[in-house]
Amino acid sequence: MSARRPASPRRVPILGAAAVGVAAIAFSVVAPPTPRLIWNASASAPVGLYRLFPDAPLAVGARVAYRPTPDQARLFAHRRYLPDGLPLLKPVAAVAPSVVCRKGETLTIDDRIVAQARRTDRAGRPLPVWSGCRTLSADQLLLLAPDNPDSLDGRYFGPVSRTRTLGPVTPLWLRGSGR
Repeated sequence: MSARRPASPRRVPILGAAAVGVAAIAFSVVAPPTPRLIWNASASAPVGLYRLFPDAPLAVGARVAYRPTPDQARLFAHRRYLPDGLPLLKPVAAVAPSVVCRKGETLTIDDRIVAQARRTDRAGRPLPVWSGCRTLSADQLLLLAPDNPDSLDGRYFGPVSRTRTLGPVTPLWLRGSGR
C-alpha cells in the first residue's frame, strides 16, 4: 500500500479558484443578477443609457426601472409598446400614505389633479382602465410621467408593487445630449 501524498502547494489555489467559480455559476443560476445598466428606447423617458441603483431608496420624483407584471408585459409586447422582458423607466409620483384616485379620465394624488388619462392609444385601441381611490400601502407606488400625456403609466394600471421595481436610475448618456 502506498501512502497518500499531501496536495501540492500548486493545487490548493487551483482547487480554491475552481470551487469559487462553481459557486459563482451556481449562484447566478439560482439568483439571476440584476442589470446595472439599462438602455431605454421607449418614448416614456429620454432615450439613452441609464445606471441602476438596486439598493437605493425609492422616493417621489425618482425615476425607477419597473418590471411589468406578466399581464402588462403581454399587452406591451402584443401592442408593440415595449419588447417582452424589458423594464419601463417611470418617475415615482406617490408613495404611502398618499391617496390616489382615478375618476373618469382624471387622476389625482391627495386630491390634486396630476394627469388626464386617454381612452385610446395612438392606434385607436382602448387603454386599460382602473377606477376608484386607493390609499397606498408601504409596498406600493404610483408611477406617473405627468409631462408625457402618452405615457403608459399609473393612469392606466394604478398603484404598483415596490417588488416590481428594480431601483432608481440616473442617466449616463442621453441621445442628443452630447454626454
